[in-house]
Amino acid sequence: MVEGDTLGAVEAWVGLGANLGDRLDSLRSALKAIAALPGTRVLRVSSLYRSAPVDAGGPDYLNAVAQLETTLAPEALLMRLQEIEHACGRERPYRNAPRTLDLDILLFNDQVINTPALAVPHPRMYERAFVLLPLAELAPTRVPAQQLAAVAAQRIEQMQDAGWSHV
Repeated sequence: MVEGDTLGAVEAWVGLGANLGDRLDSLRSALKAIAALPGTRVLRVSSLYRSAPVDAGGPDYLNAVAQLETTLAPEALLMRLQEIEHACGRERPYRNAPRTLDLDILLFNDQVINTPALAVPHPRMYERAFVLLPLAELAPTRVPAQQLAAVAAQRIEQMQDAGWSHV
């Protein structure tokens, strides 16, 4: 591991999504892979949500948010998440393309990060119901009511169990 890749344990919030292939299996596999990352624990996971693509076409997404505790630095966590995406067949042919797996760092402690590789808080999270609703389910104080109201017209549905609670 490169110097600076780890730090004391911090809280990170990761958005998970998939709209190609076996979406549920991809999200389950991703959670297992995240839990296996060095110095990382999955603390809680939201319900599963089905949402329409935003600014894109393709099938509906399955989405969730996970709360992590990690000793990985933000850039190291991003690199590991991208490795998990790649292992699940993620391709990036164009912006907002349909995907087998999408993992985004939404929040990293209360840090504001703005580098060429990583922006935290995630720059579009407050525009996306598929991020805000699962995040609000786990941490209501992190999602102001006016931001939830701003995405209320986006099509999203909380899934009832769907086998997800057994992850």
